[in-house]
Amino acid sequence: MMIRKIGTAAGLLVSALFSHAASAAYQLNLTTGATKLSQEVYDLHNLMMWIIVVIFAAVFGVMFWSVYAHRKSVGHKADQFHENTTVEILWTVVPVLILMVMAWPATKTLLAVRDTSSPELTIKATGYQWKWGYDYLKGEGEGISFTAQLTTPRDQIYGMAPKGENYLLETDNHVVVPVGKKVRILTTAADVIHAWYVPALAVKQDAVPGFVRDTAFKAEREGIYRGQCAELCGKEHGFMPIVVEVVSQEKYIAWVNEQKKKMAAAAEDPNKKWDLAELKARGEKVYAGNCVACHQANGKGIPGNFPALDGSKIVNGPIAAQIDIILNGKPPTAMQAFGKQLSDTDIAAVIAYSRNSWGNKMGDMVQPADIKAARK
Repeated sequence: MMIRKIGTAAGLLVSALFSHAASAAYQLNLTTGATKLSQEVYDLHNLMMWIIVVIFAAVFGVMFWSVYAHRKSVGHKADQFHENTTVEILWTVVPVLILMVMAWPATKTLLAVRDTSSPELTIKATGYQWKWGYDYLKGEGEGISFTAQLTTPRDQIYGMAPKGENYLLETDNHVVVPVGKKVRILTTAADVIHAWYVPALAVKQDAVPGFVRDTAFKAEREGIYRGQCAELCGKEHGFMPIVVEVVSQEKYIAWVNEQKKKMAAAAEDPNKKWDLAELKARGEKVYAGNCVACHQANGKGIPGNFPALDGSKIVNGPIAAQIDIILNGKPPTAMQAFGKQLSDTDIAAVIAYSRNSWGNKMGDMVQPADIKAARK
């Protein structure tokens, strides 16, 4: 008996501890977010939930009371009736009034969500399979461009290492914006439909190939806010996160200056002659960041889905054909065009790496100047 009581007490203690840990890691409601608009969305959600609760309680309360009060065991007999005009008017008018009450705040919030007028900073977000490209078009930082890719190690994704704190939600480059300024995000895509979604900023906008759509936000406090692509865009859909870093105006100016210095330092002489070893070393990094998800680290691809580069006729064939497919892609396959994503040097480097790695022993390469000429 004593052992049973001890076991029961231990079970209750473990359950309590687990519940506390679980409640610390999860929550049932939406987050309040970091913008005034996200607070409005949060308040609208709560208002609608309480209206739903009241309707639920009223409808089911009347139903259960009717069943209980008119049950056969207390002497009530079944009756046949229909067409009660008063009831029909009530159950038509009352829902209409409720919908009108709900429509007013919902419409007000929706109009606020769609308001992208008078931005102080404009950024274009381009969805690729599977990463985001960013171009600062208007405001401080104009001219800055970069891509943002997932940095979660493949060992964590494949379950060979413990999951990190921001598993699948960290990128190599953050979208940095100043606090208290309205930021307009233009969305588009280079291949399939993606969606730029950051819940804490109350923004979610599809990125559609061939179209430019927009959304906007104004963060009220500094911090790092994370989101993900919210459209099913292919094999790596779950691996293209969004990280927005909101900083003070002073830190933002410092970041802009730092980025411009980096871009100037990274500008390469298009006429520089590279040797094969240099290109291969750089190409390995480019391949790891852009190609490994489909073609795999060993170059074997994924049979039935993505072709192998090891032994490929294209990789081991005329170099001009490989340049063309990397620059322009291969519709309607998943092979996207990298011409706007990678520099001339990066394309030359990944070609040198793929043609001289694994079982490929071509021994040739192409210079960045040749890639530049092929773009024309």
